[in-house]
Amino acid sequence: GRGRPAPLAPGRSGPPPRPVSVVVPARDEEARIEGCLRPLLADPGVAEVIVVDDESRDGTARLAAGLGARVVRGAPLPDGWVGKQWALHQGVRAAAGPIVVLLDADTRPKPGLCAELAALLDTFDLVSAGPRFVCGGVAEQALHASFLAGLVYRFGPIGPVAASPDRLLLNGQCLAFRKAPMVRADGFARVRGRLTDDVALGRLLARDGWRVAFRDAGDLLEVDMHESAAEVWREWGRSISLRDVTAAGGLAADLAVVWLTLALPVLRLAAGRPTPLDLGLLVQRLLLVTALRGSYARPGVGLVVSPLLDVTTAMRLTWSVLRPARTWRGRTYGRAVVRRGGPPRRPDRNAAR
Repeated sequence: GRGRPAPLAPGRSGPPPRPVSVVVPARDEEARIEGCLRPLLADPGVAEVIVVDDESRDGTARLAAGLGARVVRGAPLPDGWVGKQWALHQGVRAAAGPIVVLLDADTRPKPGLCAELAALLDTFDLVSAGPRFVCGGVAEQALHASFLAGLVYRFGPIGPVAASPDRLLLNGQCLAFRKAPMVRADGFARVRGRLTDDVALGRLLARDGWRVAFRDAGDLLEVDMHESAAEVWREWGRSISLRDVTAAGGLAADLAVVWLTLALPVLRLAAGRPTPLDLGLLVQRLLLVTALRGSYARPGVGLVVSPLLDVTTAMRLTWSVLRPARTWRGRTYGRAVVRRGGPPRRPDRNAAR
């Protein structure tokens, strides 16, 4: 992590050089989409805000339109597609601006986020940003922080370039790219059957030759993903193994890393038989607790006690590998839709240009 790029900061890059369209896919998001839309609609760096209403059964579309967003009524979900990719596929094509930023409905963007993302597109073709997380209680934060530590152990910190496309990690809650190359690459259609769509898209386009960046945007973006520890376990846990975009060898290596370096030292300490290596690994884990403070809007006791749940994290990761979830947002996808292994490979090295 020594070579990590500096976090994104407001006002560093000035106004976007070209109009920015923000696309927000939404399915039954009436309870939380307002916190996403209001700051975007007030941001002078945003030319338009599009909400793709993915067959919501509540007042999502009505609320979004009332706030001033442009609402695109999503067409019925075609066979072979996962809902979010279908919504994004439609939203990107509806965007008027040459630069597109994708944000989830549970994000809380701050003024300047879209301008900083747009500035990075002078150097990169696809940009993702990591937020600060909002957790409502000790148990929720403890489990969330343990899950997050597992990702750091498997993939490293936000910022440094991945060793290979197969180890690239992105945050689908916040993505930015130029519209024309994405339409030519037909990115969302090519990952239409992936539940972990963000990582699938990033790895696919990196193989095509796209320059991909993942930056810390904690000062410009917060996200309130879950309402309880049980929801963290159920919703984030369903995809934490990246089961449908990772080959068997990668899954085995990820399990080995988490069990041997996170879970086993805690188990051996609890049994009263820690080795010097166990103690060293526990010290390293406590140092990571300090490093992760900046990842939370209100770091507290939950973050401090999160190492106690590392065994639980290893168990959830294992379960996610063995029994991958196929249900999301009220829809259940069959095996024919949610494929396994890795993203499709199709050479397209000029698509990003």
